[in-house]
Amino acid sequence: MPLLRNITSPCRATRTCWLSSQSQWPQSRSFSRTAPIHASPTPDEIKGAHRYCVSLLSKYDRPSYTLSTFIPQHARSFYIALRALNVSLSMIPETTSSPTIGLMRLQFWRDAIAKILAGAPPKEPVAILLASAISDLHERTQGRAKITRGWLIRLINAREQTLTNDPYPNIAALESYAENTYSTLMYLTLAALPTTSVTADHVASHIGKAVGIAAILRGLPLVAFPPPSPQSPSGPPGMSGGAKQGAVMLPLDIMAQHGVKEEEVLRRGADAEGLRDAVFAVATRASDHLITVDQMLSNLRAGEDVGHAFEHEGEEGHEYDTSALGEARGSESPLDEVNRAFGVFMPAVATRLWLERLQQYDFDVFRPELLSGDWRLPWKAYMAFRRKNIG
Repeated sequence: MPLLRNITSPCRATRTCWLSSQSQWPQSRSFSRTAPIHASPTPDEIKGAHRYCVSLLSKYDRPSYTLSTFIPQHARSFYIALRALNVSLSMIPETTSSPTIGLMRLQFWRDAIAKILAGAPPKEPVAILLASAISDLHERTQGRAKITRGWLIRLINAREQTLTNDPYPNIAALESYAENTYSTLMYLTLAALPTTSVTADHVASHIGKAVGIAAILRGLPLVAFPPPSPQSPSGPPGMSGGAKQGAVMLPLDIMAQHGVKEEEVLRRGADAEGLRDAVFAVATRASDHLITVDQMLSNLRAGEDVGHAFEHEGEEGHEYDTSALGEARGSESPLDEVNRAFGVFMPAVATRLWLERLQQYDFDVFRPELLSGDWRLPWKAYMAFRRKNIG
Protein backbone atom coordinates (compact mmCIF):
# COMPACT_ATOMS: atom_id res chain seq x y z
CA MET A 1 0.00 0.00 0.00
CA PRO A 2 2.75 2.63 0.68
CA LEU A 3 4.07 2.11 -2.81
CA LEU A 4 0.61 2.70 -4.28
CA ARG A 5 0.17 5.89 -2.24
CA ASN A 6 3.50 7.28 -3.41
CA ILE A 7 2.55 6.75 -7.01
CA THR A 8 -0.92 8.24 -6.87
CA SER A 9 -0.53 11.06 -4.37
CA PRO A 10 0.92 13.65 -6.82
CA CYS A 11 -2.30 13.50 -8.84
CA ARG A 12 -4.79 13.76 -6.01
CA ALA A 13 -4.86 17.53 -5.86
CA THR A 14 -5.73 18.21 -9.46
CA ARG A 15 -6.76 16.45 -12.65
CA THR A 16 -4.38 18.56 -14.74
CA CYS A 17 -1.62 16.06 -14.01
CA TRP A 18 -3.06 13.60 -16.51
CA LEU A 19 -3.95 16.32 -19.02
CA SER A 20 -0.51 17.85 -18.95
CA SER A 21 1.13 14.50 -19.54
CA GLN A 22 -1.16 13.95 -22.51
CA SER A 23 -0.14 17.26 -24.03
CA GLN A 24 3.48 16.10 -24.10
CA TRP A 25 2.68 13.29 -26.56
CA PRO A 26 2.96 14.37 -30.20
CA GLN A 27 0.19 11.98 -31.25
CA SER A 28 -2.72 10.60 -29.27
CA ARG A 29 -3.51 6.90 -29.30
CA SER A 30 -6.94 5.54 -30.24
CA PHE A 31 -8.54 2.17 -30.97
CA SER A 32 -8.70 1.11 -34.59
CA ARG A 33 -10.07 -1.91 -36.46
CA THR A 34 -7.53 -4.63 -37.09
CA ALA A 35 -7.68 -7.76 -39.15
CA PRO A 36 -9.57 -10.54 -37.36
CA ILE A 37 -7.53 -13.32 -35.80
CA HIS A 38 -7.77 -16.52 -37.86
CA ALA A 39 -9.60 -18.98 -35.63
CA SER A 40 -8.92 -22.15 -37.62
CA PRO A 41 -6.38 -24.53 -36.04
CA THR A 42 -2.84 -24.47 -37.39
CA PRO A 43 -1.20 -27.65 -38.77
CA ASP A 44 0.97 -27.90 -35.67
CA GLU A 45 -2.08 -27.62 -33.42
CA ILE A 46 -3.81 -30.38 -35.39
CA LYS A 47 -0.79 -32.69 -35.11
CA GLY A 48 -0.57 -32.04 -31.38
CA ALA A 49 -4.29 -32.67 -30.98
CA HIS A 50 -3.98 -35.96 -32.85
CA ARG A 51 -1.17 -37.12 -30.55
CA TYR A 52 -3.21 -36.14 -27.50
CA CYS A 53 -6.33 -38.01 -28.64
CA VAL A 54 -4.41 -41.15 -29.55
CA SER A 55 -2.75 -41.09 -26.13
CA LEU A 56 -6.14 -40.63 -24.45
CA LEU A 57 -7.56 -43.70 -26.20
CA SER A 58 -4.46 -45.75 -25.52
CA LYS A 59 -4.78 -45.05 -21.81
CA TYR A 60 -8.53 -45.01 -21.18
CA ASP A 61 -10.22 -46.85 -24.08
CA ARG A 62 -7.87 -49.56 -25.24
CA PRO A 63 -10.45 -51.43 -27.39
CA SER A 64 -11.19 -48.30 -29.44
CA TYR A 65 -7.46 -47.67 -29.77
CA THR A 66 -6.89 -51.23 -31.01
CA LEU A 67 -9.86 -51.21 -33.38
CA SER A 68 -8.94 -47.88 -34.98
CA THR A 69 -6.79 -49.75 -37.50
CA PHE A 70 -9.96 -51.13 -39.13
CA ILE A 71 -11.33 -47.66 -39.87
CA PRO A 72 -10.40 -46.42 -43.38
CA GLN A 73 -7.44 -44.06 -43.26
CA HIS A 74 -9.41 -41.08 -44.58
CA ALA A 75 -11.91 -41.31 -41.69
CA ARG A 76 -9.54 -42.40 -38.93
CA SER A 77 -8.84 -38.94 -37.52
CA PHE A 78 -12.57 -38.40 -37.13
CA TYR A 79 -12.96 -41.77 -35.42
CA ILE A 80 -10.09 -41.02 -33.03
CA ALA A 81 -11.44 -37.55 -32.21
CA LEU A 82 -14.96 -38.87 -31.69
CA ARG A 83 -13.84 -41.67 -29.41
CA ALA A 84 -11.64 -39.23 -27.50
CA LEU A 85 -14.70 -37.02 -27.04
CA ASN A 86 -16.58 -40.01 -25.66
CA VAL A 87 -13.75 -40.68 -23.20
CA SER A 88 -13.71 -37.03 -22.13
CA LEU A 89 -17.46 -37.06 -21.54
CA SER A 90 -17.37 -40.36 -19.66
CA MET A 91 -14.66 -39.05 -17.32
CA ILE A 92 -16.60 -35.96 -16.23
CA PRO A 93 -18.39 -37.62 -13.26
CA GLU A 94 -15.13 -38.93 -11.77
CA THR A 95 -13.10 -35.76 -12.39
CA THR A 96 -15.59 -33.24 -10.99
CA SER A 97 -16.51 -32.69 -7.37
CA SER A 98 -20.24 -32.14 -7.84
CA PRO A 99 -23.03 -32.58 -10.42
CA THR A 100 -23.18 -28.81 -10.82
CA ILE A 101 -19.56 -28.67 -11.97
CA GLY A 102 -20.25 -31.64 -14.21
CA LEU A 103 -23.17 -29.83 -15.84
CA MET A 104 -20.89 -26.87 -16.53
CA ARG A 105 -18.42 -29.19 -18.26
CA LEU A 106 -21.19 -30.66 -20.38
CA GLN A 107 -22.34 -27.16 -21.32
CA PHE A 108 -18.78 -26.36 -22.40
CA TRP A 109 -18.99 -29.23 -24.87
CA ARG A 110 -22.41 -28.16 -26.15
CA ASP A 111 -20.99 -24.72 -26.87
CA ALA A 112 -17.86 -26.28 -28.34
CA ILE A 113 -19.89 -28.35 -30.83
CA ALA A 114 -21.34 -25.19 -32.37
CA LYS A 115 -17.84 -23.74 -32.73
CA ILE A 116 -16.45 -27.01 -34.09
CA LEU A 117 -19.09 -27.20 -36.81
CA ALA A 118 -18.37 -23.55 -37.66
CA GLY A 119 -14.69 -24.38 -38.15
CA ALA A 120 -13.53 -22.30 -35.17
CA PRO A 121 -13.05 -24.77 -32.31
CA PRO A 122 -11.91 -23.79 -28.83
CA LYS A 123 -8.25 -24.39 -28.02
CA GLU A 124 -8.90 -27.88 -26.72
CA PRO A 125 -7.22 -30.91 -28.37
CA VAL A 126 -10.32 -33.06 -28.89
CA ALA A 127 -12.25 -30.11 -30.31
CA ILE A 128 -9.36 -29.16 -32.61
CA LEU A 129 -9.00 -32.65 -34.09
CA LEU A 130 -12.76 -33.08 -34.47
CA ALA A 131 -13.07 -29.76 -36.30
CA SER A 132 -10.18 -30.66 -38.59
CA ALA A 133 -11.69 -34.05 -39.43
CA ILE A 134 -15.10 -32.55 -40.19
CA SER A 135 -13.49 -29.94 -42.43
CA ASP A 136 -11.65 -32.73 -44.25
CA LEU A 137 -14.93 -34.61 -44.73
CA HIS A 138 -16.54 -31.57 -46.31
CA GLU A 139 -13.59 -31.16 -48.67
CA ARG A 140 -13.53 -34.86 -49.63
CA THR A 141 -17.22 -34.91 -50.49
CA GLN A 142 -17.54 -31.35 -51.82
CA GLY A 143 -20.01 -30.67 -49.03
CA ARG A 144 -22.35 -33.54 -49.88
CA ALA A 145 -21.68 -35.45 -46.64
CA LYS A 146 -22.38 -33.89 -43.29
CA ILE A 147 -22.13 -34.63 -39.59
CA THR A 148 -25.47 -34.35 -37.84
CA ARG A 149 -25.25 -31.80 -35.04
CA GLY A 150 -28.14 -33.45 -33.20
CA TRP A 151 -26.17 -36.67 -32.85
CA LEU A 152 -23.23 -34.88 -31.24
CA ILE A 153 -25.52 -33.07 -28.82
CA ARG A 154 -27.27 -36.36 -28.06
CA LEU A 155 -23.94 -37.83 -26.93
CA ILE A 156 -23.52 -34.97 -24.48
CA ASN A 157 -27.09 -34.93 -23.18
CA ALA A 158 -27.05 -38.67 -22.53
CA ARG A 159 -24.16 -38.21 -20.12
CA GLU A 160 -26.19 -36.05 -17.74
CA GLN A 161 -27.61 -39.16 -16.13
CA THR A 162 -24.14 -40.33 -15.15
CA LEU A 163 -23.59 -37.19 -13.06
CA THR A 164 -26.22 -38.20 -10.52
CA ASN A 165 -26.40 -41.95 -11.18
CA ASP A 166 -30.16 -41.90 -11.56
CA PRO A 167 -31.28 -45.53 -11.92
CA TYR A 168 -32.70 -46.94 -15.14
CA PRO A 169 -36.36 -47.75 -14.47
CA ASN A 170 -36.30 -50.72 -16.83
CA ILE A 171 -34.21 -52.50 -19.43
CA ALA A 172 -35.77 -50.40 -22.20
CA ALA A 173 -34.40 -47.23 -20.56
CA LEU A 174 -30.94 -48.79 -20.46
CA GLU A 175 -31.23 -49.64 -24.16
CA SER A 176 -32.24 -46.06 -24.87
CA TYR A 177 -29.10 -44.82 -23.10
CA ALA A 178 -26.99 -47.22 -25.16
CA GLU A 179 -28.69 -46.04 -28.36
CA ASN A 180 -28.00 -42.41 -27.50
CA THR A 181 -24.33 -43.07 -26.78
CA TYR A 182 -22.67 -46.07 -28.39
CA SER A 183 -25.07 -46.51 -31.31
CA THR A 184 -24.78 -42.80 -32.00
CA LEU A 185 -20.97 -43.04 -32.01
CA MET A 186 -21.32 -45.59 -34.79
CA TYR A 187 -23.82 -43.50 -36.76
CA LEU A 188 -21.38 -40.60 -36.69
CA THR A 189 -18.48 -42.78 -37.80
CA LEU A 190 -20.55 -44.17 -40.68
CA ALA A 191 -21.35 -40.60 -41.73
CA ALA A 192 -17.62 -39.82 -41.81
CA LEU A 193 -16.82 -42.64 -44.30
CA PRO A 194 -19.29 -41.45 -45.71
CA THR A 195 -21.98 -44.14 -45.74
CA THR A 196 -25.68 -43.40 -46.06
CA SER A 197 -27.39 -46.74 -45.54
CA VAL A 198 -30.44 -47.80 -43.58
CA THR A 199 -29.00 -51.31 -43.34
CA ALA A 200 -25.64 -50.15 -41.98
CA ASP A 201 -27.37 -47.88 -39.47
CA HIS A 202 -29.65 -50.76 -38.45
CA VAL A 203 -26.66 -53.02 -37.77
CA ALA A 204 -24.95 -50.18 -35.89
CA SER A 205 -28.02 -49.66 -33.72
CA HIS A 206 -28.04 -53.24 -32.46
CA ILE A 207 -24.27 -53.36 -31.94
CA GLY A 208 -24.29 -50.03 -30.11
CA LYS A 209 -27.01 -51.25 -27.76
CA ALA A 210 -24.97 -54.36 -26.97
CA VAL A 211 -21.81 -52.31 -26.42
CA GLY A 212 -23.61 -49.79 -24.21
CA ILE A 213 -25.28 -52.42 -22.04
CA ALA A 214 -21.97 -54.23 -21.59
CA ALA A 215 -20.28 -50.93 -20.70
CA ILE A 216 -22.79 -50.35 -17.89
CA LEU A 217 -22.16 -53.86 -16.55
CA ARG A 218 -18.40 -53.45 -16.77
CA GLY A 219 -18.56 -50.13 -14.93
CA LEU A 220 -20.90 -51.40 -12.22
CA PRO A 221 -18.14 -52.02 -9.61
CA LEU A 222 -16.61 -48.60 -10.23
CA VAL A 223 -19.95 -46.84 -9.82
CA ALA A 224 -20.91 -48.88 -6.76
CA PHE A 225 -17.55 -48.21 -5.09
CA PRO A 226 -16.32 -44.95 -6.62
CA PRO A 227 -12.89 -43.49 -5.92
CA PRO A 228 -12.63 -40.43 -3.65
CA SER A 229 -13.73 -37.06 -4.96
CA PRO A 230 -10.97 -35.01 -6.64
CA GLN A 231 -11.16 -32.54 -3.75
CA SER A 232 -11.21 -35.09 -0.96
CA PRO A 233 -7.46 -35.12 -0.11
CA SER A 234 -7.42 -31.41 0.64
CA GLY A 235 -10.97 -30.98 1.85
CA PRO A 236 -11.34 -30.37 5.59
CA PRO A 237 -13.30 -32.91 7.64
CA GLY A 238 -17.03 -32.39 7.53
CA MET A 239 -16.85 -30.25 4.42
CA SER A 240 -17.38 -31.06 0.74
CA GLY A 241 -15.25 -33.81 -0.70
CA GLY A 242 -14.79 -37.30 0.63
CA ALA A 243 -16.00 -40.44 -1.04
CA LYS A 244 -18.84 -40.12 -3.49
CA GLN A 245 -22.07 -41.99 -2.86
CA GLY A 246 -22.09 -45.33 -4.65
CA ALA A 247 -24.97 -46.55 -6.79
CA VAL A 248 -26.03 -49.74 -8.55
CA MET A 249 -26.75 -48.96 -12.19
CA LEU A 250 -28.90 -51.96 -13.02
CA PRO A 251 -32.48 -51.57 -14.31
CA LEU A 252 -34.90 -51.41 -11.41
CA ASP A 253 -37.27 -53.94 -12.97
CA ILE A 254 -34.47 -56.50 -13.26
CA MET A 255 -33.33 -55.83 -9.69
CA ALA A 256 -36.87 -56.27 -8.37
CA GLN A 257 -37.37 -59.45 -10.37
CA HIS A 258 -34.28 -61.04 -8.80
CA GLY A 259 -34.60 -59.54 -5.33
CA VAL A 260 -31.52 -57.33 -5.56
CA LYS A 261 -31.31 -54.48 -3.04
CA GLU A 262 -28.95 -51.60 -3.70
CA GLU A 263 -27.92 -51.21 -0.06
CA GLU A 264 -27.01 -54.90 0.09
CA VAL A 265 -24.84 -54.62 -3.02
CA LEU A 266 -23.09 -51.59 -1.52
CA ARG A 267 -22.50 -53.56 1.67
CA ARG A 268 -21.68 -57.05 0.35
CA GLY A 269 -20.52 -56.44 -3.20
CA ALA A 270 -20.41 -59.58 -5.33
CA ASP A 271 -22.01 -61.64 -2.55
CA ALA A 272 -25.28 -59.69 -2.61
CA GLU A 273 -28.28 -61.94 -3.05
CA GLY A 274 -29.60 -62.18 -6.60
CA LEU A 275 -26.88 -59.96 -8.09
CA ARG A 276 -25.43 -62.56 -10.44
CA ASP A 277 -28.90 -63.47 -11.70
CA ALA A 278 -29.63 -59.80 -12.39
CA VAL A 279 -26.30 -59.36 -14.20
CA PHE A 280 -27.08 -62.48 -16.23
CA ALA A 281 -30.45 -61.06 -17.27
CA VAL A 282 -28.94 -57.77 -18.41
CA ALA A 283 -26.01 -59.46 -20.15
CA THR A 284 -28.46 -61.69 -21.99
CA ARG A 285 -30.08 -58.62 -23.53
CA ALA A 286 -26.69 -57.44 -24.80
CA SER A 287 -25.98 -60.89 -26.22
CA ASP A 288 -29.40 -60.94 -27.88
CA HIS A 289 -28.51 -57.81 -29.86
CA LEU A 290 -25.31 -59.44 -31.12
CA ILE A 291 -27.22 -62.61 -32.05
CA THR A 292 -29.67 -60.41 -33.95
CA VAL A 293 -26.76 -58.91 -35.91
CA ASP A 294 -25.50 -62.42 -36.71
CA GLN A 295 -28.91 -63.27 -38.15
CA MET A 296 -29.10 -60.00 -40.09
CA LEU A 297 -25.73 -60.66 -41.73
CA SER A 298 -26.75 -64.23 -42.52
CA ASN A 299 -29.94 -63.00 -44.18
CA LEU A 300 -28.03 -60.47 -46.27
CA ARG A 301 -25.59 -63.12 -47.49
CA ALA A 302 -28.56 -65.25 -48.51
CA GLY A 303 -29.86 -62.39 -50.64
CA GLU A 304 -32.72 -61.62 -48.27
CA ASP A 305 -33.59 -58.52 -46.27
CA VAL A 306 -32.45 -58.21 -42.67
CA GLY A 307 -35.71 -59.61 -41.34
CA HIS A 308 -37.17 -56.67 -39.42
CA ALA A 309 -37.61 -52.92 -39.78
CA PHE A 310 -35.22 -50.29 -38.43
CA GLU A 311 -37.11 -48.60 -35.62
CA HIS A 312 -35.28 -45.27 -35.99
CA GLU A 313 -35.74 -44.79 -39.74
CA GLY A 314 -37.09 -41.32 -40.46
CA GLU A 315 -35.66 -39.77 -37.30
CA GLU A 316 -33.06 -36.98 -37.39
CA GLY A 317 -30.01 -38.17 -39.30
CA HIS A 318 -31.75 -41.31 -40.51
CA GLU A 319 -33.10 -39.93 -43.77
CA TYR A 320 -31.56 -41.84 -46.66
CA ASP A 321 -30.71 -40.22 -50.00
CA THR A 322 -27.95 -42.25 -51.64
CA SER A 323 -27.97 -40.01 -54.70
CA ALA A 324 -26.41 -37.26 -52.59
CA LEU A 325 -23.18 -39.28 -52.42
CA GLY A 326 -23.01 -40.26 -56.07
CA GLU A 327 -24.65 -42.67 -58.46
CA ALA A 328 -22.17 -45.50 -57.76
CA ARG A 329 -23.15 -45.61 -54.10
CA GLY A 330 -26.80 -45.82 -55.03
CA SER A 331 -26.19 -49.07 -56.94
CA GLU A 332 -24.67 -50.88 -53.94
CA SER A 333 -26.57 -53.77 -52.42
CA PRO A 334 -27.30 -53.68 -48.67
CA LEU A 335 -24.63 -56.36 -48.19
CA ASP A 336 -22.10 -54.25 -50.11
CA GLU A 337 -22.90 -51.27 -47.91
CA VAL A 338 -22.40 -53.28 -44.73
CA ASN A 339 -19.16 -54.86 -45.95
CA ARG A 340 -17.72 -51.51 -47.01
CA ALA A 341 -18.44 -50.09 -43.55
CA PHE A 342 -17.53 -53.22 -41.59
CA GLY A 343 -14.65 -51.59 -39.71
CA VAL A 344 -17.18 -49.44 -37.88
CA PHE A 345 -18.85 -52.55 -36.47
CA MET A 346 -15.73 -54.02 -34.85
CA PRO A 347 -16.70 -53.00 -31.27
CA ALA A 348 -19.08 -55.95 -31.46
CA VAL A 349 -16.05 -58.25 -31.37
CA ALA A 350 -14.67 -56.67 -28.19
CA THR A 351 -18.10 -56.77 -26.54
CA ARG A 352 -18.67 -60.42 -27.41
CA LEU A 353 -15.26 -61.33 -25.98
CA TRP A 354 -16.09 -59.49 -22.75
CA LEU A 355 -19.49 -61.18 -22.42
CA GLU A 356 -17.82 -64.56 -22.89
CA ARG A 357 -15.40 -63.75 -20.07
CA LEU A 358 -18.29 -62.61 -17.88
CA GLN A 359 -19.96 -65.96 -18.47
CA GLN A 360 -16.69 -67.73 -17.69
CA TYR A 361 -16.68 -66.06 -14.25
CA ASP A 362 -20.32 -67.03 -13.65
CA PHE A 363 -21.53 -63.44 -14.09
CA ASP A 364 -19.54 -62.16 -11.12
CA VAL A 365 -19.13 -58.64 -12.46
CA PHE A 366 -16.81 -57.76 -9.56
CA ARG A 367 -14.05 -60.05 -10.78
CA PRO A 368 -10.99 -57.80 -11.31
CA GLU A 369 -10.05 -59.74 -14.46
CA LEU A 370 -13.08 -58.23 -16.19
CA LEU A 371 -11.61 -54.74 -15.88
CA SER A 372 -8.47 -55.65 -17.82
CA GLY A 373 -8.07 -55.84 -21.57
CA ASP A 374 -8.32 -59.03 -23.60
CA TRP A 375 -5.09 -60.07 -25.30
CA ARG A 376 -7.14 -61.96 -27.92
CA LEU A 377 -8.82 -58.85 -29.29
CA PRO A 378 -6.33 -57.92 -32.07
CA TRP A 379 -6.37 -61.43 -33.56
CA LYS A 380 -10.13 -61.96 -33.12
CA ALA A 381 -10.82 -58.55 -34.66
CA TYR A 382 -8.55 -59.25 -37.62
CA MET A 383 -10.31 -62.56 -38.36
CA ALA A 384 -13.75 -61.01 -37.92
CA PHE A 385 -12.89 -58.17 -40.29
CA ARG A 386 -11.46 -60.55 -42.86
CA ARG A 387 -14.51 -62.83 -42.75
CA LYS A 388 -16.97 -59.96 -42.35
CA ASN A 389 -18.62 -61.40 -39.26
CA ILE A 390 -18.65 -60.28 -35.64
CA GLY A 391 -17.20 -63.38 -34.04
